[in-house]
Amino acid sequence: MSKIIESLNWRYASKRMNGRKVPADKVNNILEAIRLAPSSMGLQPYTVLVIEDPELRKQIQPIAFNQPQIVESSHLLVFAAWDNVTPDHINEYISHTATVRNMPEENLADFKNTLLRMAENNTQEQNHTWAAKQAYIAFGTALLAAAAEQVDATPMEGFDNAKLDELLHLKEKGLRSVTLMPLGYRDASNDWLAALPKVRRQKEKLFIVS
Repeated sequence: MSKIIESLNWRYASKRMNGRKVPADKVNNILEAIRLAPSSMGLQPYTVLVIEDPELRKQIQPIAFNQPQIVESSHLLVFAAWDNVTPDHINEYISHTATVRNMPEENLADFKNTLLRMAENNTQEQNHTWAAKQAYIAFGTALLAAAAEQVDATPMEGFDNAKLDELLHLKEKGLRSVTLMPLGYRDASNDWLAALPKVRRQKEKLFIVS
């Protein structure tokens, strides 16, 4: 069995965590996997907030319907998508690409114009929806990276987005929260789900091979 499959069989959505700190090198590996995750056109239209502060996580817990992992985890990742895709975002991305690849920005003019047309032809809400979909790709990559590091990670959509955005001042940053991911270690003795078999759809129902 490959390491990836072993890691995916090991992971589950932990309902309780034991408060033990995740070592910095493991957290950094998970964050680097997020940074390297693919996104449409490479734009990465999202920001990930890494929240370790226990007091701030206590304020977030009621916003997340009092789910215990918020405060029992070591770190809380907040995936926040851009509220809109603006010319400033695109100009910064093109400039950064030219610097990294050691080429003149003029060589990227066609690519830049494609991005600008895409952003301009969509409404703000359409741009945000697109950005949120890209954030989910990074989110899935983070789940796999955490499993590979033997760190528990719980995917969460159960929270009040508007209240969290207000608490974290995301609107001022041009962001809207999309998903949460507590990172930590499972408390198997207090988690009813820990010992149960993993349930997934049968291969013959999930896949259509032609």
